[in-house]
Amino acid sequence: MSLFADLLSTVFENRYRFGLARQDGRRIEDLTADLVSATGEVSGQSVARQIIDRYAGWEDAQKLGFFHHLAADMDLDVTEVRAALDAYEATRDKASYRHLATVAEPPRQELLRRLNMVPGATRQLVRMRADLLRLGREDEALMALDVDFRHLFVSWFNRGFLVLRPINWESPAHILDKIIAYEAVHTIDSWDDLRRRLQPADRRCFAYFHPAMPDEPLIFVEVALTRGIPKSVQGVLAEERAPLTAEQADTAVFYSISNCQAGLAGISFGNSLIKQVAADLSMALPGLKSFVTLSPLPGFARWLEAEGLEPDAGDDTQLRRLAARYLTRGKRGDGQPLDPVARFHLGNGAQVHALHAGADTSEKGQKQSLGVMVNYLYDLQRVSQNHEKYADSREIVTSSEVRSLASASQTTRKDPSP
Repeated sequence: MSLFADLLSTVFENRYRFGLARQDGRRIEDLTADLVSATGEVSGQSVARQIIDRYAGWEDAQKLGFFHHLAADMDLDVTEVRAALDAYEATRDKASYRHLATVAEPPRQELLRRLNMVPGATRQLVRMRADLLRLGREDEALMALDVDFRHLFVSWFNRGFLVLRPINWESPAHILDKIIAYEAVHTIDSWDDLRRRLQPADRRCFAYFHPAMPDEPLIFVEVALTRGIPKSVQGVLAEERAPLTAEQADTAVFYSISNCQAGLAGISFGNSLIKQVAADLSMALPGLKSFVTLSPLPGFARWLEAEGLEPDAGDDTQLRRLAARYLTRGKRGDGQPLDPVARFHLGNGAQVHALHAGADTSEKGQKQSLGVMVNYLYDLQRVSQNHEKYADSREIVTSSEVRSLASASQTTRKDPSP
């Protein structure tokens, strides 16, 4: 099937390359209208290719104009939807329901589906959504358009389509290069640094890929196999550390999780990644007893400033108490924690297990969380229960140690400005 699909793709690409299906010089509005109404597959793919190629060559102003065209000219026909809803309410039959379902979907959704028929288009559409989020985040009409992108991407990037692949020092160079580029938590400074994260027996890396984007990791996690739960990321990444054999380890530490595609923001598959990696490691290495993260608190410093709190320099206990208070009591309007990393792990069924001061001495770690890091514990027997508690009532499951720290938190307010 793969060979046959490749042959068809080559035939189509050659038709396009040699001008057998070109419609150059037409307005983009005409091309989008033609694509939505096209009945022939070859002609439809020709128009789709023109739109995608034209978009790829545009500057931001032209891309923004294209998004406004989709948002305004290819929106729902509210009058038609209302009439269809009335008809369905009156008859409740198959025909009226089919008509309602058809008109309740804006034409731009079908446009995006047909654009995706072109070989390689999935990657281009992911980049298109990244542009939309970058250029149109403050525009409500364009964010309504993003709802259509998200609706389709949730289906296209369903967990059932994703492939988990281990990344190691023998992986293709172009994949390794992207791991370096996409690392978002702890910068990979060089190929030697990457080798230290991938080659030793006590290191693992796993990434999700999509069949339509086989050379582009969607999200990846770096794992350290350790004895005991580490309290410092510098210790985990130290050049001079003595590696363990995998069999000596009793703990798997997820110390870096990086989303690679800006155009897939909000499309959740990180929870599946953590759980699948934990399950696979548990089967492969029965000696592993604990599965934890070593995570930053990216909003901690901002919260301290907003609250007018200033910890005493060098007082690690006070820092840990304030961090516990931040994670358990710092809430958004919807009742979820302020901290985005906390929302991710708690939503996946983890518990807040331990807090460590001086755990990240890097400039980034000091700036965003004053060096504090947190272990989120993934108890494979309780993650579903913890997830339900969090989803139903926003209950944050914590260890007794973290509860004690939060209860004992003392605050030191900044002196008011004169």
